[in-house]
This record gives sequence, structure tokens and C-alpha cells, in this order.
Amino acid sequence: QVQLVESGGGLVQPGGSLRLSCAVSGSIARILVTAWYRQAPGKQREFLAGITRGSTTNYTESAKGRFTISRDNAKSTVYLQMNSLKPEDTAVYYCMSDINTAGTVTTYWGQGTQVTVSS
Repeated sequence: QVQLVESGGGLVQPGGSLRLSCAVSGSIARILVTAWYRQAPGKQREFLAGITRGSTTNYTESAKGRFTISRDNAKSTVYLQMNSLKPEDTAVYYCMSDINTAGTVTTYWGQGTQVTVSS
């Protein structure tokens, strides 16, 4: 059983920073790609950033310059460093991984972590 567990969310003032973590555990043969998404109230879930096993990254325009995705393969953990946070960054943040287990690629999602940016 594969599990993705996000952590690091919370309440932060505008202009502040947070680092989210996504720890992957279970029967993992190979994590192919991990990505961060977010969903604000009343809005669709949106892609923010992704990173491959080889550490190739890509970002949506809204994340470029303020958010940085990174990974620690030894810990099977992916991070999202978020700087200069704005109230409109308030959302539930989810991580997603495409994982190859026994030759089958499956997409897994974490349960989400709440980020609230408010003074």
C-alpha cells in the first residue's frame, strides 16, 4: 500500500514562507514524478509544480519565482518551498505521485494540508 503524507501547512502572514513536505511510503519500486497542486474554496484543483526522479522541474506561471520544488530520493520526500506568500495562496495543498510498482504505474494523492495566508 502506497501512502503520500503532506505536512508543513499552517497559518502564515502575507509575505511569509512555508515549506511543505510530501513523504511517500509503501511498496515503491520507482517514483516517476511528484507534483504539487492546490485547491482554493470554490475553485478547481490547479497544478503548481512537478519534479521527476531525475530532478527535472516545471512550474505553472503563478508559482514561478516564489515556489521551489525539490526532492530527496533517499527519504522519498518532495518539498515545496513557498516564499512571499499572498492571501490568494490560501488553499488546500496536495501532492501527487506517479509510482511504478511491479511494472504498473499508478497515480496516488495525499490527503492535503491547509495553507492559510492572513494577517
